[in-house]
Amino acid sequence: MGLLRKRGFLAAAATSSIVALYFALVAGRAVVFIATGDPVARALGFALLLFPALGAWWLLHEWRLGTAVQRMADELEADGRLPVHEGDRDSRGRLTAEAQDAVFEFAKREVELRPDDWAAWFHVGFAYDAAGDRSMARKSLGHAATLYRTRRARSAQQKDNGKVTPAE
Repeated sequence: MGLLRKRGFLAAAATSSIVALYFALVAGRAVVFIATGDPVARALGFALLLFPALGAWWLLHEWRLGTAVQRMADELEADGRLPVHEGDRDSRGRLTAEAQDAVFEFAKREVELRPDDWAAWFHVGFAYDAAGDRSMARKSLGHAATLYRTRRARSAQQKDNGKVTPAE
């Protein structure tokens, strides 16, 4: 794990720890409200329990996506297939609109040729990111992660059954 990735991981872990502490404190207050016996306080306590539960689900979902994306990036890097966006750049170092379009069109063609390939969706996600569309980048990376997990589960199941097939 490189220094930048390690720093990013440490920042995410620190932020998650602070958020988890906040969730624990809110849940503690919720239990106090519920224990009072007053109907309004109990209702407020149950409502307060909902927020940490939703927050914990969201936090786990984000960690799951982040770790899957990191695993995919590590695998692509080991294979020499990590996306590199080349093309003209503006004064801030970002790809120009024409270069963004070229990167995206290339990645889009890759997905059209291999719609069930997680690596193709990974490349589309980073093409969206290069274009500044973070929402679509996350959706594409989420789809890539789903395909990646499915492939890994299928490979593990085949390995357990004694049938080893090459990875996609």
